[in-house]
Amino acid sequence: MIEFGLLGPLSVRTERGDVRLGGARQRSTLAILLLNAGQVVSVERLADDLYSGDAPATAVAQVQRQISDLRKALGAEARVETSPPGYVLRLDAHELDITRFERLLAQGTEALNRGDAASARSIFEEALALWRGRPLADLAGFGFAQAAAGRLEELRLVAVERRLQAELALGRHAEVVPTLEELTAEEPLREGLTGLLMLALYRSGRQADALAAYRALRTRLSTELGLEPAPELRSLETAILRQDTTLAAASLVEAESIVLAATREETASPALLALARMRDTIVVRIERDEAALTHAAAALEEQRRTLGATARAAAFVSADWALDLVRTARTHDASLVLVDARVDELTAAVGLAVVALVDGSPADVGLLIRGDQGLAGPDVYVPFGGGEHDWAALEVAAALAAVNGFSLKLVGTASAPHLGRRDASRLLADAALAVQRAIGVSSTPILTPAVPDAVVAVVEPATIVVAGFASRWRTDGLGPMRAALAVDARPPVLFVHRGPSPGLLSPRETRTRFTWTLQN
Repeated sequence: MIEFGLLGPLSVRTERGDVRLGGARQRSTLAILLLNAGQVVSVERLADDLYSGDAPATAVAQVQRQISDLRKALGAEARVETSPPGYVLRLDAHELDITRFERLLAQGTEALNRGDAASARSIFEEALALWRGRPLADLAGFGFAQAAAGRLEELRLVAVERRLQAELALGRHAEVVPTLEELTAEEPLREGLTGLLMLALYRSGRQADALAAYRALRTRLSTELGLEPAPELRSLETAILRQDTTLAAASLVEAESIVLAATREETASPALLALARMRDTIVVRIERDEAALTHAAAALEEQRRTLGATARAAAFVSADWALDLVRTARTHDASLVLVDARVDELTAAVGLAVVALVDGSPADVGLLIRGDQGLAGPDVYVPFGGGEHDWAALEVAAALAAVNGFSLKLVGTASAPHLGRRDASRLLADAALAVQRAIGVSSTPILTPAVPDAVVAVVEPATIVVAGFASRWRTDGLGPMRAALAVDARPPVLFVHRGPSPGLLSPRETRTRFTWTLQN
């Protein structure tokens, strides 16, 4: 094992510890070869770089001596090969920190471009952790080192900018403002950083400060360079002045959000596990009998492996599964709690434990009916009436559609004769625009008569139906429409109850709300 480091003072490390190198020219020889790893570097170029363009008559002999001494210093790890007209250093990709950094930068950029902000942030942080200071800091007097350091510092700033982009996508606006203010003070002409600062300030409720940051950059560009800000930055200023809604923080599928999927004394259904793949996942299995715990934990571990590396799983014994599930959701800051449920727990015989779960959960709760069927098909249907629980259901459905590539279909009915179908279609349009803004998922509107049989027929092709249910369900029942979905519909149905935290899609004030009831 050998590791070469240029992202800071030059370093060489093996499993036996740091390799002691000679003077500045020996270190420079290695640095030049590392910067050109896998490529032949001529003796003339080495001499020119080592002596800053003023090589003595003995330069060739001096280079040969440096190579010889370098091979001795590296010992068995020496990879320096003679290859006319010079030398080449052979490395594996993981042995040089610059190569690892550039690979991570590309991976993080790819994750950011596909909308996985949490993974992107983690990758960029891993890349930036490779830095130990200014590149080649101990060789700053050499021209080649200054040029290389400038290029690498630019790449570091790119990684920093993109990490901050990921932070903004994850809603950490106020947290990144101090960092951005410090960076823009250090790099006052870097428009990308100023743009991020403007957006972070605006999303933190500091519109005036965001505009002031723009004006400061514009003044500096005009005074020092006679330039105007780039078109993208001018467009951002205009959007801030207009308070454009597209500037609002919007990231529906956040990988750091936690889905807590729970199963009671049995294996989690295939549909429950498919739903749990939407975000980072904790799967718990709750047993009543202590003797069943070891077997339950082993079965759960098998399921956890199917969910991927970020999934966690645990089994425990409880005499009050709902209370302990609420406790687990609070402890791990879950954003969604999913439970396999029975039809009778949502219809005539409402279970007290389910009521306790819904009332006590710190997060949205999804109760899954017929999850044993799995998710076989391309369409997610959402009966949408505009209530706060319908918005929560839409959020879950949109996340499911985005992660799995499903199509999203919004089902609306005329909930009262005087409202008419036109109002229902307008409500579906509002919901469609909200989903597009938040995650870029398009949806198809479907209008159907306000008759339970009609709704059941419309959702027949669904992979899964995701529907909201209100708090009055415990006293008034689900209502005819949702009861029909629970009892008569063919596909699995996920009933979603909004938790105490505001959803990402739900408007601050719901101006129009439809209820699913039958009218005479």
